[in-house]
Amino acid sequence: MPTPSSFLRRAAAFAALLPLLSACAPDRDQFPPACPRVAFVTPTADLAVFRPGSGGRDLTALILAGRMQAIQGKCKPGETAGTVEATVAAGAVLTRGPAMQGNQVNVPVYVAVTEGDRILDKRVYTLRATFPSNVDRVTVSTPDVFMVLPVSRTKSAAAYSVLAGFQLTPDELAANRGQ
Repeated sequence: MPTPSSFLRRAAAFAALLPLLSACAPDRDQFPPACPRVAFVTPTADLAVFRPGSGGRDLTALILAGRMQAIQGKCKPGETAGTVEATVAAGAVLTRGPAMQGNQVNVPVYVAVTEGDRILDKRVYTLRATFPSNVDRVTVSTPDVFMVLPVSRTKSAAAYSVLAGFQLTPDELAANRGQ
């Protein structure tokens, strides 16, 4: 059982830490800002690249398969009043197929900001993947994408969406849609 003096020493040590801990918290009566919704666009979340002229369904003709894996991000109040600053990165897992030549591949992915059905901004990034010897699966991600979103009393950053996926060719998109 703790003695009264040991209890007082621990209480004093904890009290000394309180100012340090409170510096990590938001200002009084302040909440962290809402963040935009993040999602993958279903038809563009998967990638299958086949050898040209192969018909696109024979596993031996598969060059590369990919799947979008995660969108990570964070938000903070903007430096300018009426804004929220968001930083996001999208990641994917790529698998080398039997028809892949070499050990490097470039894969285009996009990150877009939408409001309702309107695309406000879209950027395409090229992910470069290198497969080490005897490794058929690697994880890659976009660089951090920084965005400033306008907000008001009636519209928070939750009114926006950040969408990501592979930047597919029309044929790849049609194959993903089952057409």
